[in-house]
Amino acid sequence: MSVRITLVAAARSSALLAERFDDDRPLDEAGWHEVQLAAHALVQLNASELRYCSPTVRSRATAQALGFAPMAQPALRDCDMGRWRGYTLAEVTAVEPGAVDAWLGDPRSAPHGGESLLAFISRIGGWLDTRPAEDGGTIVAVAEPSVVRAALVYALQAPPMSYWNVEVRSLSTVTLAGAAGRWSLRLQTAA
Repeated sequence: MSVRITLVAAARSSALLAERFDDDRPLDEAGWHEVQLAAHALVQLNASELRYCSPTVRSRATAQALGFAPMAQPALRDCDMGRWRGYTLAEVTAVEPGAVDAWLGDPRSAPHGGESLLAFISRIGGWLDTRPAEDGGTIVAVAEPSVVRAALVYALQAPPMSYWNVEVRSLSTVTLAGAAGRWSLRLQTAA
């Protein structure tokens, strides 16, 4: 059985330097503008048999603005950042530089008291592996860029530390094809 899952990174809710851990702010003006510009290129994803989104405000708003009428999936939530939730990386680094170094250097580390990178990647992988679709089925999911990064690392069976080397921009898409434990990255040509 093989399914095709297209992941769409949610539009932005703040400027890059203002991004906060486990942020749940709504789309900002630039984010709404991004969705309007990208909508025509993503309209074909409305034909997907199953449509999901992360439970965050910006993921739900992005999916709804694209006309997906998605079902929110708690398993697609961002990494639980514990006591760092709501802070920027710069703010946390100023107060806990050693903890930030540990978090960035060891995928099993969770100095913030939340979820480790390894646990986060495993949770997202578990979601991928349990999608209920018919053979040849199609799924679209709008999620935080961090969720898309975790899905790619899991699907490609890459080392967890490679997570830090994947850049996912707002409204970018990636398609994974396969089944539980057997995923391939599918790049599409421009039509």
